[in-house]
Amino acid sequence: MNIQRAWAVAWKETREILRDRLFLAMAFVVPTMILVVLSYGLSFDVENIPFAVVDYDRSTLSREYLHRFSDSRYFDFQGEARDVRTLETLLAKGKIRFAIIIPPRFQRRLLADRNIAVQSLIDGVFPYRTQVSKGYIAAINANFNADLINGYLVDKFGLRPDQARAAIQPVQLATRYLYNQAIRSGWSLSSGLIMLVLMVSPPFLTALGVVRERENGSIYNIYASTVTRGEFLLGKLLPYIGISAINVLIVWLLAVYLFGAPFKGQPLFFFFASIIYVICTAGIGLLVSLIVRTQAAAALLTMVIAFIPAMLYSGLLVPIESMSQETQIEAHLFPALYYLRIVWGSFLKGLGWSVLWVDVLALAVYAVLLWTIGFISFRKRPRQ
Repeated sequence: MNIQRAWAVAWKETREILRDRLFLAMAFVVPTMILVVLSYGLSFDVENIPFAVVDYDRSTLSREYLHRFSDSRYFDFQGEARDVRTLETLLAKGKIRFAIIIPPRFQRRLLADRNIAVQSLIDGVFPYRTQVSKGYIAAINANFNADLINGYLVDKFGLRPDQARAAIQPVQLATRYLYNQAIRSGWSLSSGLIMLVLMVSPPFLTALGVVRERENGSIYNIYASTVTRGEFLLGKLLPYIGISAINVLIVWLLAVYLFGAPFKGQPLFFFFASIIYVICTAGIGLLVSLIVRTQAAAALLTMVIAFIPAMLYSGLLVPIESMSQETQIEAHLFPALYYLRIVWGSFLKGLGWSVLWVDVLALAVYAVLLWTIGFISFRKRPRQ
């Protein structure tokens, strides 16, 4: 392989990129837009859940009970309704996601040391939101019950409040959140979306770069030259690796400074692993360019085989452990899974080479495999 000829191809490709302002803008604007739009648009934080109530008791205790919900940052009080039918209408229209129905004689039964059932209606259209909402409701209800029992023990037996609390909860659960102490989905999403950006942008640019030459006929100059297919492919790869390396820095800065995601890892290791991932995903673009003949088809096919698997099978939206066994095997066939581990390990857990080397090795194997297939499949001379 002649490095000078490969460099000449790379310089020619760089000049074409700089001359095509639309393509140059797409090279940097599209990755940024993907990260910004999806980071703002996606959220797993379940807060400000709109709810309404029907209070048939209208007593001091019922108001205190309802204040537990309205004072919580997880719920957004929308007012009282006249009856249950009104609540059902509000739920059906999506104006509220949760409703509470306080029955008559609520305070009287509690003061008489008798239990009573409070009904809650939850919109179950979104299962994840429903389960989280149910957890919030159960926790607030349990806290209210604990305060009632605590007050009963203090009044009846003369216990101090701390003694009463110890009697109610002899075993207390002390929970400590690791890696994402604030439990902010934005930290995980904004950093995790770096995986998605680098899964879409490099193959998109590589596929369009190769197909563009075939579409406008300039590839025949390569056919007639002494440039080998290895030199041609290397020359094509280098400019897009350079663009993607710049995009790595851009999306890293956006995740850290715009969305506040903490970066606890080793910058050099993360950048090195990202370049390996970029080479891997650019190989996908090369394979796409060998299949299609037009830039529109290249863009569409790249989105189908890169974007969709990266969203569904990387663990970004659904934990791999929650998938079926067959789906887990399928997920391990995509490089996005391994790079997402590197991203979250570097950003949130402060991991480095000693722990994540297996994932880097997997990406390197993918890169070698994809570019080997692309090298073997590429023909410098058109088939007759």
